Amino acid sequence: MSYKWVYLFEELDQAEQKVGPGSWDRVKALLGGKGANLAEMTRIGLPVPPGFTVTTEACNAYSKAGEVFPEGMWEQELESMKKVESKTGKKFGDPNNPLLVSCRSGAKFSMPGMMDTVLNLGLNDASVQGMIKLTGDERFVYDSYRRLIQMFGCVVLNIADEPFEEELDAVKHRRGVKSDTELTAADWKELCGVFKQIVKKDKGFDFPQDPYEQLKLATEAVFRSWNGKRAVDYRNAAAIPHDLGTAVNIQTMVFGNMGDDSGTGVTFTRNPATGERILYGDYLLNAQGEDVVAGIRNTKKIADLGNDLPAAFAQFQDICKKLELHYKEMQDVEFTIERQKLYMLQTRDGKRTSKAAVKIAVDMANEGLITKKEAVMRVKPADVDTLLHPGFDPDAKKAAAKEGRLLAKGVNASPGAAVGVAAFDADIAEEWGKAGKAVIMVRPFTKPDDVHGMLAAKGILTSEGGATSHAAVVARQFGVPCIVGASDVKIDLKTRQFTAHGVVVKEGDWISIDGATGEAIAGQIPTVHPKFEEQTDLITLLCWADEFRRLQVWANADYPDDAKRARGFGAQGIGLCRTEHMFFEEVRLPIVQRMILAENEETRDQALSELLPFQRSDFEGIFKAMDGLPVIIRLIDPPLHEFLPHHQDLLEKVITKRVKGETEGLAEDEKLLKAVESMHESNPMMGMRGIRLSIVMPGIVKMQVRAIFEAACNMANQGVVVKPEVMIPLTGHVNELKIIQPQLEEVAKAVMAEKNVHVDYKFGTMIEIPRAAVTADEIAGLAEFFSFGTNDLTQMTFGYSRDDAEARFLLDYVEKGILPKNPFQTLDQEGVGQLMKMAVEKGRGARPDLEVGICGEHGGDPASIEFCHKINQNYVSCSPFRVPVARLAAAQAAIKNS
Repeated sequence: MSYKWVYLFEELDQAEQKVGPGSWDRVKALLGGKGANLAEMTRIGLPVPPGFTVTTEACNAYSKAGEVFPEGMWEQELESMKKVESKTGKKFGDPNNPLLVSCRSGAKFSMPGMMDTVLNLGLNDASVQGMIKLTGDERFVYDSYRRLIQMFGCVVLNIADEPFEEELDAVKHRRGVKSDTELTAADWKELCGVFKQIVKKDKGFDFPQDPYEQLKLATEAVFRSWNGKRAVDYRNAAAIPHDLGTAVNIQTMVFGNMGDDSGTGVTFTRNPATGERILYGDYLLNAQGEDVVAGIRNTKKIADLGNDLPAAFAQFQDICKKLELHYKEMQDVEFTIERQKLYMLQTRDGKRTSKAAVKIAVDMANEGLITKKEAVMRVKPADVDTLLHPGFDPDAKKAAAKEGRLLAKGVNASPGAAVGVAAFDADIAEEWGKAGKAVIMVRPFTKPDDVHGMLAAKGILTSEGGATSHAAVVARQFGVPCIVGASDVKIDLKTRQFTAHGVVVKEGDWISIDGATGEAIAGQIPTVHPKFEEQTDLITLLCWADEFRRLQVWANADYPDDAKRARGFGAQGIGLCRTEHMFFEEVRLPIVQRMILAENEETRDQALSELLPFQRSDFEGIFKAMDGLPVIIRLIDPPLHEFLPHHQDLLEKVITKRVKGETEGLAEDEKLLKAVESMHESNPMMGMRGIRLSIVMPGIVKMQVRAIFEAACNMANQGVVVKPEVMIPLTGHVNELKIIQPQLEEVAKAVMAEKNVHVDYKFGTMIEIPRAAVTADEIAGLAEFFSFGTNDLTQMTFGYSRDDAEARFLLDYVEKGILPKNPFQTLDQEGVGQLMKMAVEKGRGARPDLEVGICGEHGGDPASIEFCHKINQNYVSCSPFRVPVARLAAAQAAIKNS
């Protein structure tokens, strides 16, 4: 028996046997998500039109063989068509009783609109007459035929869409009608002839009349669409592998365009924008499915179907409940009603906004449909991040409305606040977006070919379409704020502008869109951060996450307000408090500069004594905010020249004064210039900084340690539970610690003796030099904790200067596949990660109770957090706004690796 490339919808058991029992994921990989779910709906007895699926394996084999069908595939497709004919009592290509089919893509992961679909395959000049005799509806038949010619022309023959649309618009204009549904049988018949002429003119041959040639070419077109630009762009954005391939689903056509007792629609079993437990979708009477998702006709809300076709709607509601219970997930379903009979054409897990993802997960757990653990795994860390993004200032929005800047209100398709310049096509949106401009893409409606512009835009505004149109679905998946169906927006693509209520917005003008309310506003509206405490569903989910995670989540915070915010987000400690940031404040910087430029120890000590009260006050505020929780304070790290004016600025200032003969302040400026020049280093990030600076100029860090322990003792006297941990940065050799750490511990002990207060404390170091990781066992002899400074550790392991690398070649490396990801955003587990793993193992070998964490930017990256879990770190530390993200990511890491 030849290799099986094709499965009937009722052959799901065979597909499961092939991939192995109990693996729905592998079934979806074989049949694609659409094919697998059509087969599953068939198995549970739902009304699914008969059909079959050509596997993703066939697609990959076709591509590998240079776009040639694998041996036996086409013959299996023909054999399966015969079985569908037997089920339907119709025959494919028969002029008297024709079977018509659709040809649709369907990859393992849903990619709405990114690959190709052709409807009404099997129609030709002869079968059109047979269909008219069978249905008695000439208008319906010619409407279906013109759709086939247009879709086949665009999808299979690569003819531009515009010639077809222009001819359609011309007929409507001549007839004085606005809607397709107002055209007559004669109109559609005329257009069929015109459309065939377009094919002949563009391709040099006639529209194919052989149904099997139509089927073969359509199958190839779907296979090829897997590697089309829009599909590749989408997969890149969604991190979908490029080697999965797409299945092809051949399904008996049912017709929603047979009159007002027929219709078609797309519906979510819950609101994909808010998560509310209510059917959410669109439908059209007397239409085919592409009319709904393309957004070219303004649709009706699904609840209205109960008035138009009550019996079909009642059955549809029951099926939606059944599907949600069966899949235990919110479903996105496609249906057609043919003369009051309901058919299900698709179900899949619904794309949703971040807000909806959290609400649906929490609600389903509370309903008993899924467990808390499943709820935690259902929400992506990126969803949590999105929920904490800023929204528009309500007062600023009200003021804009009073000023007449409210342009329009449409369907709130994807929430979020977006501000950008208007761009009227996808290419401009992509070009401007890549150049760093914030862009709002404005279109009458979007098509799959627009996806590259949609992904580059900060927001999307369309004048047509509904809540399940292409723009809405894609925007929701990628978290792009989106308004659709804003009919007050009148777009003129020729003049590159739109008007709304008398306001003219030209391409390049600023607009603001609120995807949560559907409001588009002229100009730029300021944003505000959302209130975390008001997001009750998110707080519930994160509390559940805390039950599963092992890693603690700490925060990087330099000021008391940062610390309070971090604690409010659920931080369990401060993993990095950078003392040097406090030096840059306006009152303190002159004192710092005086300390740096001091010509003797007495002058330097005087400056340090002036800085001490400032530092002590800062630490008191942080200890108070983190009462009962650990606080890691990093001693001064950057080179001293960073606190002085830039050399070039000083040089220009001195030269200008000399040229102009100005003497006032010249001597001081020349002295400062000389000092800056004396501190010049060829590579300052690898020069005198961190522990090296502490050894050469110990007075600075001794002052800082005194400030830390005076603050700790003062707060302890006020009843605050303080847990200071002093971090010495940039250790490369244990002998460096041997010199400086005992001196600092002596200061700590002296302060506690002076204050007659004892506090528990630790001294530790940052591991950010590869040598420190390799000799971690020696370093752990002194250091009581390690904190990985992964920004510097990555720089030194790769030998990259981060700023130079990202500016010159790093993004190119990622695009060319030289590096899988930017190692400064996601931890390089095979290189940097192995140094970390070694350091943990060696460090704990020498000191079993060694506390280990991470405080670089990777501390908020979910993939890096999972790695930290695997190597048994105690905590990750990240910026305050990333704390909720890290809480969820740490829980998911624990669940995945349990």
